[in-house]
This record gives sequence, structure tokens and C-alpha cells, in this order.
Amino acid sequence: MSANISNRTVQWEHLVSGMSAGIISTLVLHPLDLIKIRFQVNEGTGVAIRPKYYGMVDACRRIVKVNGFSGLYQGVMPNTVGSGCAWGFYFIIYNSMKEYQQKGNLKQELSKLEYMTMAALSGALTLAFTNPIWVVKTRLCLQYDKELFNTSKNNPKTVHYSGMINCFNQIYKTEGMRGLYKGFIPGLFGTSHGAVQFVTYESMKNFYSQWYYRKDINTKLNTWEYLLLGCVSKLVAASTTYPYQVVRSRLQDQHRVYGGIIDVIFQLWKYEGIYGFYKGLLPSLIRVTPASGIVFVVYETMSTYLLPNKHL
Repeated sequence: MSANISNRTVQWEHLVSGMSAGIISTLVLHPLDLIKIRFQVNEGTGVAIRPKYYGMVDACRRIVKVNGFSGLYQGVMPNTVGSGCAWGFYFIIYNSMKEYQQKGNLKQELSKLEYMTMAALSGALTLAFTNPIWVVKTRLCLQYDKELFNTSKNNPKTVHYSGMINCFNQIYKTEGMRGLYKGFIPGLFGTSHGAVQFVTYESMKNFYSQWYYRKDINTKLNTWEYLLLGCVSKLVAASTTYPYQVVRSRLQDQHRVYGGIIDVIFQLWKYEGIYGFYKGLLPSLIRVTPASGIVFVVYETMSTYLLPNKHL
């Protein structure tokens, strides 16, 4: 079998590479994710008791002042576990389908529709595994106890979680499996995010390899090229599909109860207008753009090391 033909459709090296990429990017950029989520759920109507922030810098300053630097890493454990699992599952499922379609010939370019379909299916299957982790992450990121000086004594309706496992247990005990899968439907709509990102990434990488290097689509690029392609593809995807993240965060929030997706969308539009669907966009873009660059650099580097024939 020639060097450019893969002899395994399912290659676990993609899982390891993807998990490593997700963990590293999350540990570096989690504080921005925390701030993004807090902005996303802030209705501005006074219905829920939340800290009031006057921008990203103010949010960061206040969190550090009250909770210390560790306050910026509230919810980091489920976020790290979730990102590691999500990217690991995503890359192994996506690449398995991709190599199946290529029939092992890694130099064969697929159509944009094929890339988009594979990315959407990979996102849906990954979400089915990881949605409970994202619910836990959101709940832990939205504990404001110290900032608001709340305690269970003066606010008995507030649920307090002592950590990731405790949060899992309490949600399952009080809300059942349904509670762990809150936000799943808008999350499915979010598979369009991954589809847009991967179509953009694959298309740019293939075009760049053929135009600049005059070589096939499997050409090994350098770190800065992977970083740039990863950042641009994420910027395009995040800008076009962001509203679903706001809807999902609100459904997963423990401080507010909505009647479902339609209720969230209706109240967002009624009380906050179009702006409400883009709350937290700036910290999100500042976080996910370099995060995606890091993910693709780490993934491509590790997969090249683990799969020496990947770029032959």
C-alpha cells in the first residue's frame, strides 16, 4: 500500500491530538469564556439578581477583586474536560468520515457539501456525548455568591455547587436527565457553526496549498499558517452563528426559568432587541479566534507526529 493511502479508517491518534488541542486552548483562554457566558445571560431587566458589569475590563477587575485570580477560572474543570472530549470526538469522527469518503487517498479533495455534511454530523454526535458537561460548565460559571454576598440563608432558592461532580449530582437529582440536556436543541442548530468553520478551514487550506506551494491538498504547512487559517475560519463561523450560543446559555442558566427555546427567543427580542442575540460577542470573538488557532496548530502538529504518513 502506498504511503499516501491510510490503512485504517478510524485512527485513534486523531482523538489524542484533538483532546490535547481542546485542553490546551481552554486552559489558556477560559477567563474570556467565563465573561462571555455572564454577558450572554444578563437580561438587563432586573428579573434575575446578577452582578452588573460595565464591560470586559470591569467584569475582569470585579471578579478578581472579590474572588481573586482563581475567580476567572470558575468552571474551568468541566470546560477543560468538555473541550478535550469535544475536540477529541469531533476530530476522530470527522477524520474517519473524511478518510472513508476519500477511500484512503488523503490527497483527494472533497466537495464543500461533503465537508459541510461531515462537520455537521460530527458536531451532532459530539454534542450528544458532551452536552451534560456544557450544562455543568455554564452552571459553575454563573455562581455569583461572593460577588453578590449571597448565601443560601438569605437566598434559599439559590443552588450552590461545590464542584463539577456535585453539580452533576444535584442537576441529575433535582432535574433528571432532562436537566443535563438543557440547551441540546439550540446546540444542534449550533452544528452549523462547526460546519461553517470546517468548510472555511478546509477550503482555505486546500486553496493555499495548491496556490502558494503548488502542491496537493495534503501539504504540511507551518505553524503560523495553521494559526492564521484556524483563526480566520473561526472568526467567520462565530460571527455568522453566534445567536444560538446566547439561547443555549439562557436555557442552561440556574437563575432563570424559560418555557423553552421559543420563549427565550421571544423574550430576547421583546426586551433586548437584536442586540440581545449578540451579547457577549466581543469576549467570545477575542477568545474563540485565538483558541481555534491554537486548536488547529496543536492538532495538526500532534497528528503529524503521531501519524507520520499524514502529509506524505
